[in-house]
Amino acid sequence: MVKKPVKITRAAPAKRQAPSRAQQAPSRAQTAKTAVAAPKGAARPAVIVVGADKGGVGKTTIARAILDFLSLNDIHARAFDTETPRGTLHRFHPDHTMIVDLTEPADQMKIIDTLNSSQAKVSVIDVRAGGLSPALQALDEIGFFDAVKGGEFRFILLHVIGPSISSLEEIAEIAPYVAEANYFMVKNHVNDTTFFEWDPQTHAKYFEDVVTSGEITIPKLSELAYEQVELCGAPFSTFVANQDAQGRAAEHSFVLRGYVRTWLARVADEFERVGLLELLDEKRR
Repeated sequence: MVKKPVKITRAAPAKRQAPSRAQQAPSRAQTAKTAVAAPKGAARPAVIVVGADKGGVGKTTIARAILDFLSLNDIHARAFDTETPRGTLHRFHPDHTMIVDLTEPADQMKIIDTLNSSQAKVSVIDVRAGGLSPALQALDEIGFFDAVKGGEFRFILLHVIGPSISSLEEIAEIAPYVAEANYFMVKNHVNDTTFFEWDPQTHAKYFEDVVTSGEITIPKLSELAYEQVELCGAPFSTFVANQDAQGRAAEHSFVLRGYVRTWLARVADEFERVGLLELLDEKRR
């Protein structure tokens, strides 16, 4: 059985000063609860945000791997691609993915207002390059994190970092938004990226204001195999099943399918190691 990751507790941030009782309006959490409250006893919807403020770190690859992982574990999920107007994630998972602009109220409503009514209780949001901080700020402004704190939703953030120090500097930018999140830092080696090791002082500097639920390492995948999956334009699992993007029988290389199969299994091992299934499916706890 996969163990649930241990999350170190820390002092809660100071509460916002409330207006007098006579002047007090409904809080954002109360508003969110009234608008999207789940039926009593129902599973709480989960939102997984995959992103980074730095481009070129493989965010969409991670989102694609998550959708395959959830599907193989019989967890119904939907996805939102914020790379408008032509989303990369949508290209690989068109049947389950909607292209949205997370900073626009109309598109925010398509995600948040349907969390409880959707048959899919897991929503994966693939944030465009450079858009993580604005996306988190937008979610904060509509009261999403208050609703998470109130137990309405579950929130998981997969922060995909690059090999440079600039990726670590993103941590300070997103720290105010991850207090109620299951926050995972992701190192993506799929294209043989090399990461430096942080000395204790550097680690302390960037992680003093944020608590991580774990670190996920995505292993390298053969460049030729990755390229063939890209040309196929289908999910990794579809390529492994020797099918094309329309689900028809294909003639993919046995060798390359084997590489992708092994890689996908190793990625699944990483997700299971950090307890992702337990976080998404409360019945497994």
